[in-house]
Amino acid sequence: MDAADGRSLRAVDAMDKSSAILESASAQRDDAIFADGLGRNFGEVKAVADLNLRVAPGEIFGLVGPDGAGKTTTLRMMASILDPSAGHCRVAGADVLTHPEEVKDNIAYMSQRFGLYFDLTVKENIEFYADLYGVPRKDRRSRMDELLGFSGMRQFKGRRAGQLSGGMKQKLQLVCALIHTPKVLLLDEPTNGVDPVSRRDFWRVLYRLLQQGVAILVTTAYLDEAERCHRVGLMHRGRLLAQGTPGQVKAMVTDQILAVYTARPRAAASTLRKGSRRASVFGNSVHVVCRDADAARREVREHLDAAGIPMERMERVAPSLEDVFIAMVNAGDETGGDVTDVAGSTVRPETAPGQTAVVVDQLTRRFGDFTAVDKVSFEVAPGEIFGFLGPNGAGKSTTIRMLCGLLAPTEGQGTVAGFDINASAERIKQHIGYMSQKFSLYDDLTVEENIAFYGGIYGLGNKHLRRRTDWAVAMAGLQEQRRSPTRLLAGGWKQRLALACAILHEPPIIFLDEPTSGVDPVSRRRFWDLIYAMADQGVTVFVTTHYMEEAEYCGRLALIYRGRLIAMGTPAQLKSGLSGETLLDVRCQRNQEALEAIEGLPMVLDAALFGNGLHVRTADPRAARTAIAAALAGRQMAVERMEAITPTMEDVFVAMIEQEDRNGGGA
Repeated sequence: MDAADGRSLRAVDAMDKSSAILESASAQRDDAIFADGLGRNFGEVKAVADLNLRVAPGEIFGLVGPDGAGKTTTLRMMASILDPSAGHCRVAGADVLTHPEEVKDNIAYMSQRFGLYFDLTVKENIEFYADLYGVPRKDRRSRMDELLGFSGMRQFKGRRAGQLSGGMKQKLQLVCALIHTPKVLLLDEPTNGVDPVSRRDFWRVLYRLLQQGVAILVTTAYLDEAERCHRVGLMHRGRLLAQGTPGQVKAMVTDQILAVYTARPRAAASTLRKGSRRASVFGNSVHVVCRDADAARREVREHLDAAGIPMERMERVAPSLEDVFIAMVNAGDETGGDVTDVAGSTVRPETAPGQTAVVVDQLTRRFGDFTAVDKVSFEVAPGEIFGFLGPNGAGKSTTIRMLCGLLAPTEGQGTVAGFDINASAERIKQHIGYMSQKFSLYDDLTVEENIAFYGGIYGLGNKHLRRRTDWAVAMAGLQEQRRSPTRLLAGGWKQRLALACAILHEPPIIFLDEPTSGVDPVSRRRFWDLIYAMADQGVTVFVTTHYMEEAEYCGRLALIYRGRLIAMGTPAQLKSGLSGETLLDVRCQRNQEALEAIEGLPMVLDAALFGNGLHVRTADPRAARTAIAAALAGRQMAVERMEAITPTMEDVFVAMIEQEDRNGGGA
């Protein structure tokens, strides 16, 4: 038996003990969700097999796993949309197979696909769902106002749903799902494509629902969100690998984690992997999995010194859920081989040395009396990875569409690859790659047919197209699926196929609009390996993202809010903008109750849930520590840990948005 097998057996043993404890406790209550041996087959494919879980009223259970793990199928069975092939399941006390209508009367289900009517306004969509759920008219006005407030959509309630940005459509669907208070809430990646500010607000609403006894089962691609759940389940290939509290699941990893902080985390991770170390990039650090942290320190330092990679510091850290996720899931099963080995040629040397890839000067776009982009100016250098951040509806996608020649500016100037965006839109399209939020693939076509379609659009000749098709299939890791319908591919595979199609003609500039939205952590990391491989060959990458960890991977970042550029610089420069404040990491039990006690204190500038703790911003850390400890003691809550930490990009993002609102810029 090798070490990996030993770890797996220990994990299974821990999981069995955890399950026994949970089952014993569950016997004393009526479960809101009860699944026993639940399974679903599609032909010979077992999408879900022998799934056992229980969720109590007033509990949040998080289900995480790679694309194609069976999470959505599980929720669809619990919502009585799909019939189980095996086992049985009760939801809100009703059997999903024999009493589906009773189940549907007592749940709210939010799927990944928009259940919206695009010709109706925001308000009319909400009214429709309120009628559907039988919400009394005397109750719905205050409920609607509350939900529109938390989602930041109050000013858009008269706008048609079809005119909303992708992220705003997602938030509207959340509002529609929550317009009534169900016994069970089933959420399939509800914050996919939603900005950090709105995600924080959304979780506040979930915690309020818990106080009303609502049971919540949520799938998520954000592992920091899974940390906020009472219990989590890690799912892979239709089976639960582990379940328990976040602490119990993290304890299943017996290895140690060494965090290495460096200004060049990707180069460091690559160097350490060549030295036979298991290393993954985590924001601005590298997590090294090891048996002996002290021995690993010496080896890591030797490898990085030999490669000329400077290191700021090393420290042993507790494993996160993401560490557990990566350790338990075989990445090769879902995403194919090492993408950097098959990156191949992705760029034509068309940008002259010293020439700027993208230039924007006072770019403006109005829709009627609404200004979506307001006098934005910036430049992007060849080979640069330029990150474009902002809340939903801030103007990110509108800016990209103007730069890609898909939308004419109202005012302002700009050039892309040397071509004027006003006068040469068609020329621009020939010299860029564009990957939208929705992966522009045709599900009814095979992998090869999608590639051939885009090859035809780009005018690739037969010989050239055959060569690029072989490259695209290899890059996406789809050699065995090249003749399979695209609709059968998991999200990570679709993502890489969409990128391959976007750069089939080897453009010098690639625009990626939230390319990793809803994709699991393993697939996201491999996708960024591809982005770095392209940048190394001189490709300019312009990317929008709501994953603040990914923002750390960009050379420079621009933050847009309400159509205006409010900050720009390297990640380190933007973090230094909070130098007059201190960020406290507070750990205690009952985080939501702790948040309610802390956020009103006069010396607290901002407090928010972050992973399994709280992040508190203050200008007076000494007074804040004293006040926080006293406030928690008043609720019989002990502080487990309270220390000053370096801000994350999410902290920076939220702080800058809130500062802009305080200064009146968001009015």
